[in-house]
Amino acid sequence: MKQLFNPEDIERKVLLILRILNESPEPAGARVIARKMMERGVQLSERTVRYHLKLMDERGLTRLIGRRDGRIITAAGLDEISNARVQDKISLSISRIDVLSFRTSFNLKKKTGMVPVNISFFPEKDFKKALRIMKPVFREKLAVSERVAAAPAGKKLGDMVVPEGKVGLASVCSILINGILLKQGIPIDSKFAGILQVRNRVPLRFVELIHYAGSSLDPSEIFVRGHMTSVQQVIEEGEGKILANFREIPALSSSLVEDMVGQMGLLGIHGVLSIGKPGNPVCQTGVDINKAGMILVGGLNPIAAAYESGIEVDNRAMSTVMAFEHLHSIEEL
Repeated sequence: MKQLFNPEDIERKVLLILRILNESPEPAGARVIARKMMERGVQLSERTVRYHLKLMDERGLTRLIGRRDGRIITAAGLDEISNARVQDKISLSISRIDVLSFRTSFNLKKKTGMVPVNISFFPEKDFKKALRIMKPVFREKLAVSERVAAAPAGKKLGDMVVPEGKVGLASVCSILINGILLKQGIPIDSKFAGILQVRNRVPLRFVELIHYAGSSLDPSEIFVRGHMTSVQQVIEEGEGKILANFREIPALSSSLVEDMVGQMGLLGIHGVLSIGKPGNPVCQTGVDINKAGMILVGGLNPIAAAYESGIEVDNRAMSTVMAFEHLHSIEEL
């Protein structure tokens, strides 16, 4: 007899709802949750989401805030996330890259459209100091783009609200390159994020890496929190370790990709550090047959530099999209 309800499927949806609530800086209702679930490939009606939320309230995983159906995650809900099955965590992480690539609508010719961004929250008292540290990183083109957006507490960056006592900063994510190539029909395989050693201001090799298929968190956040970067040293001495990502593209598309990289550069998008020859290693990293390797600069490098100086930063990497035309030069802040 066919099961009408699959317990494993229900638990996956519950886990996804908990993760969405955990990532939200404010209480979220059924409408917002349903939209964010759809962005991650799970389609549920508001009514069904509301039904799940009521059951989750009863289990103590969520709590209703106010008269509207805004919920927050509880301590029990956080425990549920941490104890979730590994395969569920991984699938959610990988899907974020695909979802943000698909949501990217940036048009190189029109200079408009949605671009994926990382959101970082700084203590208000430290934000000016953080800007002084980060600006040289942008000037050295160790960020995907010099364009950013800032917002005070209570205001939104994309669909994220800046918490009390914080200043939010949106910086362009390297997934922008995925999205631009995807819109041109060029498939791109996101392999891993890592720590790239730089010598004499030239990328040398990866000394640490985490494969996207084996991590439930954004690897760059792990590297930053682990104090594994020396971005400021790279800026000052040309030697050190930065955040970078490794991608593979079809060998036949190499010339087209190089042309598009040139177009991006004219718009201040400097996300591509290096493109290897088809079938040849790039920065001592081998590639699959009929592929070319591509190294992208990590979007969190400026934030890593601030963290190296002891400034506490709460990052939401690969979190949302914003209109390119709403972003402005870091020098204007």
